[in-house]
Amino acid sequence: MRTITLEEHYASPAFLEGPGQDLKEQAESLGYSKVLEQLCDLEEGRIADMDAAGIDVQVLSLTSPGVEQLDATETVALAREENDRLADAVRRHPSRFAGFAALPTSAPDSAADELERMVREHGFEGAIINGHTRGRYLDDEFFWPILEHAEALQVPIYLHPTPPPQPVIGASYVGNYAPEVAGTLATGAWGWHIETATHVIRLILSGAFDRFPSLQLVIGHMGEGLPFMMPRLELALSHVTKLDRPIGAYFLENLHYTFSGFNWTPTFLSLLLQVGVDRIMFSADYPYGSMEQARTFLDQLPVSTVDIDQIAHSNAERLLRL
Repeated sequence: MRTITLEEHYASPAFLEGPGQDLKEQAESLGYSKVLEQLCDLEEGRIADMDAAGIDVQVLSLTSPGVEQLDATETVALAREENDRLADAVRRHPSRFAGFAALPTSAPDSAADELERMVREHGFEGAIINGHTRGRYLDDEFFWPILEHAEALQVPIYLHPTPPPQPVIGASYVGNYAPEVAGTLATGAWGWHIETATHVIRLILSGAFDRFPSLQLVIGHMGEGLPFMMPRLELALSHVTKLDRPIGAYFLENLHYTFSGFNWTPTFLSLLLQVGVDRIMFSADYPYGSMEQARTFLDQLPVSTVDIDQIAHSNAERLLRL
């Protein structure tokens, strides 16, 4: 069975000395230097890890925080540099790697051009956007040149979590507990997921998917809690929105969902019952998540072998034209 994973990360030494410096310092302070080595390995070491876990293809993307928090003058050059680096790795290992482009979102016209360059010249499968851009979200029409290009090129955008804006962290996550607890609550435990879910809802309510009805968005972590809330969102919002379709239609027609480290059967079954197998795709969240654990979870899903095949590879093949 072919396996394709969609939320798999890489970095470069230059990135880790720049926008990724906090990530590097945190990893080193926690004794996770091996994760930094794995992030920067786009050669045989990564492929050996894939082979050991039974993973055939990784769709690679620049790790969070990406380039979204840089100003326009910095982000265009760095996005191009990192995309060229990834394109070289894909060219060296075309049967094992594919790519999502990093986009300089603070310069939307340049971001749209960069997406087109990477798709048309280098065969990339889409783009990754790490959440908000300095507190601005994709429902802002400022960013819609990016959405327009993604739709025209028929490639998806993977919306990846990033920490909430600092005022949100201060208001919602700092509390009567240690700062390190607040930091984890604002990110991996809760905030990343709620932030991404809210971002998606904002996009839907803004009419972005009415303006760009063929645009496809991918989100990880079994849907960031959105499938669980879909019926409630429809019930509460249906009488106040003026969208072209019911709220739930956007969940089923414009969104796709990956595992990315959520290897829990009840969560998977909730997602499956809400959106159906055609919208679910495999991922491991490497190197932050274990490919071996993800593959074991995939193999043991309580669904038919036909459904597992769809999740493992054929849904991704269809969406990404792999």
